Amino acid sequence: MTAKTFFGFEELLAKELRDLGAERVKIGNRVVSFYGDLGFMYKANLCLRTALKILKPIGDKRIRNDKDLYNFVKSIDWEQYMDARDTFAIYATVHSTVFKHSQFVSLKAKDAIVDKFREDKGERPDVDTQYPDLTINIHIQEDMCTISLDSSGGSLHHRGYRTATNIAPINEVLAAGILLHSGWRGQSNFMDPMCGSGTLAIEAAMIACNIPANLNRKEFAFEKWLDWDMDLFEKIEEVSLKKVRDFNYKIYASDKAPSAVRKAKENIINANLSDFITVKEDNFFESIKQTEGPLHMVFNPPYGERLQQLNIEEFYGQIGDALKQGYPGTNAWFITSNLEGLKFVGLRPSRKIKVFNGKLEGRLVKYEMYEGSKKAKFNKKEEE
Repeated sequence: MTAKTFFGFEELLAKELRDLGAERVKIGNRVVSFYGDLGFMYKANLCLRTALKILKPIGDKRIRNDKDLYNFVKSIDWEQYMDARDTFAIYATVHSTVFKHSQFVSLKAKDAIVDKFREDKGERPDVDTQYPDLTINIHIQEDMCTISLDSSGGSLHHRGYRTATNIAPINEVLAAGILLHSGWRGQSNFMDPMCGSGTLAIEAAMIACNIPANLNRKEFAFEKWLDWDMDLFEKIEEVSLKKVRDFNYKIYASDKAPSAVRKAKENIINANLSDFITVKEDNFFESIKQTEGPLHMVFNPPYGERLQQLNIEEFYGQIGDALKQGYPGTNAWFITSNLEGLKFVGLRPSRKIKVFNGKLEGRLVKYEMYEGSKKAKFNKKEEE
């Protein structure tokens, strides 16, 4: 099978797969391939935090032209996967000098499937791009064509808990990947001081408690497959829930916008995580650390159009000042696509990780705020 992800999350996804028990895990560009049985496919969709889709390849072949494509698609035994009364949708991804348009590839493949059913059964399945019984993925890399079944359906970032969204909410898979990159596993108190609709706080709680990422999701595409095994899925869900663990710290989320706080609270209730996350209206730039001991902070400052309304130099300077003055003993991470803005933070990041927020290239940066001065910290270490 193949799990799709964002750029820079491949290693995280490979680790997740190995931890779940996948075999022969191999990292590619924005994809990780692996081997597993039907039950593992269910488990991957339910539990993976950094996967966007789980595809099950059913054939690959070298093709030179559209006739080769048509014949290859037609040669597959589609009756294994659907019957003439079912609906289907085809999505193509094309990186080829021969095939220029993904839409053309989708149409050619559709013709091949329809013609095969007409010839064999005298009737044909219909296309339904909204709610298909079977979603087919075609990937062409130069002359290599791979046909897969999409076991997920809608992207796996649709977790099912987010009904209320703020302006430009962060993608749930992106949020989970950022948290895992930051080393978050539930080892201390956590804070998101610019929480928006609450996504980072919710994903942080799910990681801390080891709650399956897609537990709240309404449905997966494989539930419409001919080999759908509800008993097996329920058993896997039950076993996964037994691995949920206690979390003995607190997650704090805040935002200066009352509307964001309302939306975050609603989403946290949807995710059944109110016991773990405290939300309040607060301006980060006027706040101080409220807890003893280490604090893990991850946030997503405004960007794009929202940032244009602000003074970039002043805004990023205020982030640096707030961290310096109010948050000793904090590992602070944030994502930004404004690389110019980072110059004004006034702190030296201890780590920078290249990520993409949609099509925007960005950086995930870490600032280590020590208890007392950095010099005193190192002197203490030397004495020990």
